[in-house]
Amino acid sequence: MKKIYRNIAVSVIIGCTTLSGLGWLMGSGKSDKTNFLTCKAIRGDLQEGVSATGTVEPEEVVDVGAQVGGRIMSFGKDAKGNQVDYGSVVEKGTVLAHIDDTLYAADVKEAEATAKGAIANLVRSQAQVKQNAARFGYAIQEWNRQKKLVAGQAVSVAVYDDALSKLRQEEASYKISQAEVKVNEAHVASSKASLARAQQNLNYCTITSPVDGVIIDRRVNIGQTVVASLNAPSLFLIAKDLRRMQVWVAVNEADIGNIRENQKVNFTVDAFPGKTFVGYVKKVRLNASMTQNVVNYTVEVNTDNTSRVLLPYLTADVTFIVAQKHNIIKIPNSALRWRPPHDLIEPKYQAEFQAGFKIDDKIIWQQAGKYVAPIRVTTGVTDGVFSEIVKPELQINTQYVIGTNTMGSSDQSSSPFSIKLRGNKKS
Repeated sequence: MKKIYRNIAVSVIIGCTTLSGLGWLMGSGKSDKTNFLTCKAIRGDLQEGVSATGTVEPEEVVDVGAQVGGRIMSFGKDAKGNQVDYGSVVEKGTVLAHIDDTLYAADVKEAEATAKGAIANLVRSQAQVKQNAARFGYAIQEWNRQKKLVAGQAVSVAVYDDALSKLRQEEASYKISQAEVKVNEAHVASSKASLARAQQNLNYCTITSPVDGVIIDRRVNIGQTVVASLNAPSLFLIAKDLRRMQVWVAVNEADIGNIRENQKVNFTVDAFPGKTFVGYVKKVRLNASMTQNVVNYTVEVNTDNTSRVLLPYLTADVTFIVAQKHNIIKIPNSALRWRPPHDLIEPKYQAEFQAGFKIDDKIIWQQAGKYVAPIRVTTGVTDGVFSEIVKPELQINTQYVIGTNTMGSSDQSSSPFSIKLRGNKKS
């Protein structure tokens, strides 16, 4: 929309310039006279926006990596039965790739053997506890019997002491065997954990999709070795849903104050010229970046892509809609920028501009004979080419000056649109 307005503005200005230029050519050399270049006030729509550039991104992307290292042996099959590749549609749990599992399968067998040995040791220690419990019970009975006999002086004290010593030995053996049971139980738990870890590493050799989506990047080939150390190597990039896309837009710090959530956004991509896409601001990221001393903020723009027209990573020319006005009076910004020489200002206004013009003066000029008269205006929305005139109410099709063209022997012009004609130099 902004480009259409700009094209209209350029066409209007070129038309005015061309007409004035033709008048200058027809009257050249006849008299020293100032021709005014003019344009009309028109009624129409106006849109003010912030322009920026961004990149089309999938709304949610999952980076599928490998938790174990090894050689890629094969790829899986997608939903259509074809080998997984760029653009493949996959479902959650779909096998994406197989990593060589020879070493991990051997680790599983070793862990299984260790776990079986730990269980056997536990069973043996439990049996030992039962055996020592029986001996300890017999030692208690023998000690009780000898205690009665020594009280009646039927046996010597030495026999009683021997029974007491055996009781204490059997008690110690029983407690030791109980402790060995606990140690072996711990060994069994440890071996089971090792087996589970080895089994999980073996399972990691089969890479599966964690979500439903589309593979937008395959980063490995069959036969390639991946190494999992501190960081998991990335194998596939899966876009969860390409029907919803985002545009990540870099917005200058000078314009970020005009950006707000749910703000309407129009954008175009070079892949589809003439087509305008619509989105809405989701959020402004606070982690600004600095490039060549310019601070930019990343703004996330959500857009509907049900038609699957937009592709990931297209460059987008974005316009954030700051304000829109309909059926208003507007004039080209060149009319606001033009400043006449002092001698062209109508005499009754010359004293007002004796000291020159202020930077914030918003004045348009209307022809008054061979002079121009100022009209102070209040502007509203601007798109960089046209500006809304809020006050005073201008008449439609009224001519306003945007430059001058001095006619006569001199080819100098005060208009930025003037053209110098050069003839061949006489010998």
